[in-house]
Amino acid sequence: MKNIIKVLALAIAMVTISASTYAQKNERQRMTREELAETQARFIANEMAMDDSTATRFVETFCQFQKEIWALGPRPKRDTSYLSDKEAEQAMNERFAHSQKILDLRKKYYLKYCKFLTPSQIERVYELERGMMNKLFNRSKNKGNHK
Repeated sequence: MKNIIKVLALAIAMVTISASTYAQKNERQRMTREELAETQARFIANEMAMDDSTATRFVETFCQFQKEIWALGPRPKRDTSYLSDKEAEQAMNERFAHSQKILDLRKKYYLKYCKFLTPSQIERVYELERGMMNKLFNRSKNKGNHK
């Protein structure tokens, strides 16, 4: 009887530990890119001490911009070492076209930002965004080296 109680207590303890570990794993799930964009926008708005109405407008505009960037798809691959001259030229033109689409979006959203931010504030937004992207890139690069 004592052994049955010990086994039962051990089983209950294991189930409890497993359940709490499972809950912790769910809490640490990766953010969606929409959540990440909103978090980035709120961070930028906070760093720049924007008032509530400007911050709300900025977060909406920033998130719209990110969605349009994502809609372009990933950047074309850069490894052209195995391509013929004609294929390399086509790949280069595809990269130019993709870069032009990004530039067009940046111009479009610069004009939207100009409606509620000054040019120096917009420059600061770009600096903060670039800094965050560099941190994320370095973090993901470092994670890849540890595996």
